[in-house]
Order: sequence, then C-alpha cells, then structure tokens
Amino acid sequence: MTSFSANLGFLWADRSLPAAIRAARAHDFDAVECHWPYETPVLDLKAALEETGLKMLGLNTRRGDVSKGENGLAALPEREDEARAAIDEAIDYANRTDTAAIHVMAGKASGPKAQATFLKNLDYAVTRTSRTILIEPLNRHDAPGYFLTNTTQARDIITKLAAPNLKLMFDCYHVARNEGDVLFRLQDLLPIVGHIQIASVPDRRAPDHGELHYPTVFSKIADLGWKKPIGAEYKPVSATEEGLDWMNSHLC
Repeated sequence: MTSFSANLGFLWADRSLPAAIRAARAHDFDAVECHWPYETPVLDLKAALEETGLKMLGLNTRRGDVSKGENGLAALPEREDEARAAIDEAIDYANRTDTAAIHVMAGKASGPKAQATFLKNLDYAVTRTSRTILIEPLNRHDAPGYFLTNTTQARDIITKLAAPNLKLMFDCYHVARNEGDVLFRLQDLLPIVGHIQIASVPDRRAPDHGELHYPTVFSKIADLGWKKPIGAEYKPVSATEEGLDWMNSHLC
C-alpha cells in the first residue's frame, strides 16, 4: 500500500514544527519532512518524533539571504564558505534528529563557474556524511533563475560525482511543469531517485485534481517497487486537515 510523508514546510505551516509533527501523526501520515527546521530546538523536534514514532525523511540547507531573493548557496561562485557552513549545519541537525536526507539547495546561478561550484560543494557534502544528499530540479515558473532546472542536468551531476549517497529528489510537480512525461522520467531515473514528492499540476495544491492523474502515478510507483513514503509537498487551500480526502481515495 502507498504510504505518505507530510511535508511540514507547507502542511500545518501555521503551527510549530513539533505541533505539526503531532498533527501529521493524528492524520495517519507515515513520516514527515520539512524545509528549514533550524529555529526549532533539536530536543523539541526529537521529542515530537519519539512521541509519534514518525521518521523525519528530509530537510533543506538554508537559502541564504531571503530578503535579497536568494534560494540556495551551493552553486554560487565565491560563496563556497557560506555554502559549506550551510551544509555543515544541515548535517549536524540531521545527525541530531536522525533525519534521513539533506536537500542541498543550488541557488540562482548559471554557467560553467556555477556548475563547477555546485560540483565542488556537493562533493564536500557527500564526503561529510553517509546520509543521503539530495538535489532537486525546480521549475522555471516557481523558481526563475534557479541553477538546477531539469532531470537531465541532475543526472549528469550525479553521474559525474558517482557518490553512492548522492540522489535525485524527483518532485512530480516540478518535473511536470518543466519537462512533462512524468511516468517515463520516473521509470528511467528510478535508480538514482532518493525521494519522490507530489502536488497537483499546475496549481501545487492537493494531488486530487489537475493535469497529473495521481492514482495512475501511485500505481506506477508501486509497480516500480518503490517502498518509501511519498512526500506530500503541496499548498493547502485552507486548513490542512480539511483537504486530506485524497489520502483515503488515492486508489480510486
């Protein structure tokens, strides 16, 4: 049976992270994941995870100066010290909370220098931890100027570094908006996929409408032998708990 992880960057985002973890457990999610947990004391987060029995599947490295529109640091030339400090911080938080994976955010950049910088910083990350390091292509509509934009680019990076703990975050929403052909790409890329996320296309709401028919997607994921929880990373229209019917009807 398909299992799901609540992405607490969007779901129950009006609550503290520990309270959101408890809400996810109360509404039958099998795991949780988050964006930037660093303002939450580690002991508070650990207590909520232990109380609920949920696993934290992933967190992101910091974006940088959000007031200036920054969206990650790892591909920014001349910012290596900051990028590596963000990687170290994420690894430390993941170690202390037993979080499975770390998404290293590339940031807004382009060109050969950005490519070389991203590769160097990813090499730093994969050698600093045995935990999974994820990279995620973001679509040009939601993240204009982001360095990593498609799965071909991501696969090339993963192939070049050849690190067993460097994997692709396959977000069906981002892939659909930038590339399309989600089911083919998922099957083709599965050997390097570390996590799968979902949201409706094109509005990034609950996965119960839109251009992608998620019952078909879930059936394909199951046929491919994927056993891990799928990340529900979508923006609720109203209170999160009022829009969870899709979890009970995903096999329809």
